[in-house]
Amino acid sequence: MQGCSRREMLRTCGAGFGMTALGGLFADTFAQEGAASADPRPHHAPRAKRVIFLFMDGGPSHVDLFDPKPRLNLDQGKPLPFKKPLDSQVTHSGNLLGSPFQFRKHGRSGIEVSELLPHTAKVIDELCVIRSMVADSNCHAPAILQMQTGETIFSRPSLGSWLLYGLGTENRNLPGFVVVSANPPNPGAPLWGSSFLPAAYQGTWVADPKNPIANLNTPLVSAERRREQLDFLKRLNGLRASEDDSRLNARVASFELAFRMQVDAPEAFDVSSEPESIQRLYGLQDGRTAAYGRQCLLARRLVERGVRFVQVYYGGSAWDHHSGQLKGGLSTTCGATDLPIAGLLRDLKQRGLLEDTLVLWGGEFGRTPTAEGDNNGRNHHPYGFTVWMAGGGVKGGMVHGATDEFGWNAVENKVHVHDLHATVLHLLGIDHERLTYRYAGRDYRLTDVTGNVVKEILA
Repeated sequence: MQGCSRREMLRTCGAGFGMTALGGLFADTFAQEGAASADPRPHHAPRAKRVIFLFMDGGPSHVDLFDPKPRLNLDQGKPLPFKKPLDSQVTHSGNLLGSPFQFRKHGRSGIEVSELLPHTAKVIDELCVIRSMVADSNCHAPAILQMQTGETIFSRPSLGSWLLYGLGTENRNLPGFVVVSANPPNPGAPLWGSSFLPAAYQGTWVADPKNPIANLNTPLVSAERRREQLDFLKRLNGLRASEDDSRLNARVASFELAFRMQVDAPEAFDVSSEPESIQRLYGLQDGRTAAYGRQCLLARRLVERGVRFVQVYYGGSAWDHHSGQLKGGLSTTCGATDLPIAGLLRDLKQRGLLEDTLVLWGGEFGRTPTAEGDNNGRNHHPYGFTVWMAGGGVKGGMVHGATDEFGWNAVENKVHVHDLHATVLHLLGIDHERLTYRYAGRDYRLTDVTGNVVKEILA
């Protein structure tokens, strides 16, 4: 091997490692150039160990799902009785538009839920419904970026990356941060990227839950031969141990993860091994719910095996119901997601996982209480909208905050995106002001220089 550099050796042997694409995504791979890992211990006793974020791309309509407004229906067709903000979206909205869907009270808590969500309504006592969310942008890409990273413009590490950086992973044989989405929202990879954090903390994207790791079961070489290659690479690397080449060390560590995944990953991603009763619970037998049900079931299997953060996207701007799309579009998206989400909550609870698994549902913003075009569409709306949380130390069966009588502005107990992120970190034992990373001469954090834990919703 005289004259063969380590980089050349990596290129030569790389074809034998089918899953090296998952390499730098593992939290054990701390060695990156100029990087240092956080101390992977919580700042205080955590209530949750892991997170499932069910992201509804496009902006679900709060006034049609979780925030009923009788006054809005009563005044349908009338102008909004106050001046609209001067932005490019809502100024094009017309008069008030009441919800075409009925609301009913459900559960012991009596929380009102739309008729579009009959299955979620049955588990409403597990939910903390936050009706007073606010965000900073009414455009999809920056608003989605903010909900995932805390920032609307500059590329920052994602929520999952910060959690992995702060806490590490519970399973050395699986990535600690997994993204499940056949059609992720714009802007794509930055939503689960690690930005200036080490590459070890970015998410692993699974595009097809039916075939999540296409080449894992058909390796180009045997496991024994691959083990020999890895050991040989280690010996080569040891010859230059004094050389500062942390990126190369991280690359070798990524190969190690790929090797270990051959044992755990195929079983973890195989939802077909679940009993028929569980597959029915998630709606896998129904063409309307099968795709999203498979994603939710995969999320449960992953957190059950120690994956720290699972992001499940219902993508393709599916909730972006503009003119002519509200009634039919909202019925379709709710029909595809309602049963799987309720099934996920039930399944987590019956397995004893909901107590320390935080489930978060929501989009980048809501929809205007005014009509767009005809009376069958709504525009983007960041001034007051709804998300919900369940499990993981959150009070169930409660409503936090409120919008005004038309559903326009959050007027009671506002929760900004930074506050939401601060609360998620707190529930996992992290002080959002102390989880920092020095980059370009300053200490960065997920919540920038703001954010408060929403203590009222903590169990």
